[in-house]
Amino acid sequence: MLKKLISTLLISSAVVLTGAAHAQSPATPTLNAPSAAAPIVPSAPDLAATSYLLIDANSGAVLVENNADNPLPPASLTKMMTSYIVSQEIKRGQIGENDQVLVSEKAWRMGGSKMFIRVGNQVPVIDLLRGVIIQSGNDASIALAEHVAGSEDAFADLMNAQAQRLGMTNSHFVNATGWPAEDHYASARDLATLAQAIIRDDPKSHYAIYGEKEFVWNEIRQPNRNLMLWRDSTVDGLKTGHTEEAGYCLVASAKRDDMRLISVVMGTTSEAARAAETQKLLTWGFRFFETKTFYQPGQVLAEESVWKGEQDKVELGLQDGLMLTLPKGQADKLEAGITLNKPILAPIQVGDVLGEVEVKLGDEVVHKAPLVALSAVEEAGLLGRLWDSIRLFFYGLFD
Repeated sequence: MLKKLISTLLISSAVVLTGAAHAQSPATPTLNAPSAAAPIVPSAPDLAATSYLLIDANSGAVLVENNADNPLPPASLTKMMTSYIVSQEIKRGQIGENDQVLVSEKAWRMGGSKMFIRVGNQVPVIDLLRGVIIQSGNDASIALAEHVAGSEDAFADLMNAQAQRLGMTNSHFVNATGWPAEDHYASARDLATLAQAIIRDDPKSHYAIYGEKEFVWNEIRQPNRNLMLWRDSTVDGLKTGHTEEAGYCLVASAKRDDMRLISVVMGTTSEAARAAETQKLLTWGFRFFETKTFYQPGQVLAEESVWKGEQDKVELGLQDGLMLTLPKGQADKLEAGITLNKPILAPIQVGDVLGEVEVKLGDEVVHKAPLVALSAVEEAGLLGRLWDSIRLFFYGLFD
């Protein structure tokens, strides 16, 4: 069933805190954003696809989804995980870009889309990575899998471990290519999560490969199968996939100004269709939504009194900052307030939750996030603690 999530405010990672009574702090941070008339947001486009999803890459806000958690055959979208693992192994220094990879007979014989590497030849890792990403080479994928893990089966174990680490709960891999196999599947939401990880974690030089339009190997020039790279100059990745079972699939990412969107389209009927349906999502998302950063991670939002501590104040803020994706023109209508768990008693460690920030649009609470200590406060000595205990007793009588 289609779920069109076009609420008044779309948020990421809302954290609702429960517990003892909270005391309202007089400190109320202001969300500074430009004033603009709020446009009417039309319904998201209906796509001719089995499953699809559109998210903001930075806030994680879901703009629209349909069957996004259904496990489906991912075809060559699988290679996003293959390239991600290889990139991370390079980043950690486990392998090098210029390491020579010996091409096995298994890699050479693999059918489907190919880079056309030759058995017994040695090929640099970075060229194989281009063969995977740009040419969607099944042979290159197996060669890299064997180089990293010794065998494709062992590499599949790494793929599933990474999927678990990233929170991809509706995905399972049995090979490095996406070749049709039993128990090999992924959901649109999981693939969007993987795309976020690639954009966030990969070296910039590696992510840039997803935007390269062609690659020549063995005197064979092959274009990138992502038609969006030619149709929309703001698109810079990521990956296509196609098998008879999976249909035509595309995970795309585009950046306009400071906003980056990720779209996942699975199960369309043609190469042209997957590009057209992707364009619909990206156009709608960029036209009617914006992403704003209101508070940076670690930004001090308040300074509050501490009892029984060596210091009498503690700085408070949001560990992950505050970034919201919302319909254009709504930012100036938001109000934020701080609620504290009082009294605040030492000792306090950095990251201790001492309250929450609550964001409202009118009377509606649209986002909550934990308010944490940005600095540590050690416990005071015996006399200091005793004195504050007496003060707290009388403070409680008159509060």
